[in-house]
Amino acid sequence: MIKSVRRNEQPLREVLSTHNTKITMPTTTEMDKLLKLESLLEPCRFVTELLGGDTYVSCSVVLPALCHLSRLMEISEDDPAYVVKFKTTFRTDLDTRKSNANLPYLKIATVLDPRFKDLKCLPKAERHEVWTSLTRLLKEQEVGSDKPVEPSTSEPQKKRLALLHVSSDSDSESNSEPYEESLENYVCCYRAEPIISTDACPLEWWSKHASSHSKLAPIAHKYLATPATSVPCERLFSLAGHVVQKKRASLSSEHVNNLVCLSNWLGAEE
Repeated sequence: MIKSVRRNEQPLREVLSTHNTKITMPTTTEMDKLLKLESLLEPCRFVTELLGGDTYVSCSVVLPALCHLSRLMEISEDDPAYVVKFKTTFRTDLDTRKSNANLPYLKIATVLDPRFKDLKCLPKAERHEVWTSLTRLLKEQEVGSDKPVEPSTSEPQKKRLALLHVSSDSDSESNSEPYEESLENYVCCYRAEPIISTDACPLEWWSKHASSHSKLAPIAHKYLATPATSVPCERLFSLAGHVVQKKRASLSSEHVNNLVCLSNWLGAEE
């Protein structure tokens, strides 16, 4: 909105001056303030587009993106009063949104992304706990894989254990070294891997290293494949709203699904 006003400043002034209206254009001082606010809001636009995508990994980018925005909104001595007020309000709102997020899930997704596994977006005091949580996930996965298959008439296992289910590479592994120690060593092997470029795809990295990190790979694919926001789903619902119109009210539900899928696939290819 600010860009539109600044880009069309002169035409807007001419239109408002030729019509009797109570709407007035911002003054020169206010336009300078808008220019400053535009520069502050530009990273927010970038992060919004980044977290709302559906053709790349976005869940592991949430915490690094929030950390980046928080640093950009730090108050400096050169900031005028209106910028200080804006940054203070922005950081307060950002902290509230972050506290309402599923932080444990986002932390695991971040540590499983080879681009951000150094966890620089988190305080140093919290980083060790994230690696401990990852080891705990591996333990739950091993426990789930060791359980016998229950009859179909029994209650299903918890969803988390079902999603993390994967067979062990060796049945005799627990005999060679303590169970907890072997899992910690497994996590340490992944931790020692070099950090990849931010332009690389983490899912491709895990596909190439699936054999050397076979126990972590299923967990990584689960967490990294989760979209950061519901924007892709909402975008799909909006697409369905364009397909089902008054003139096409007789479409069957099957045809609606087919048209929505085709439109979504064609849009993804473009």
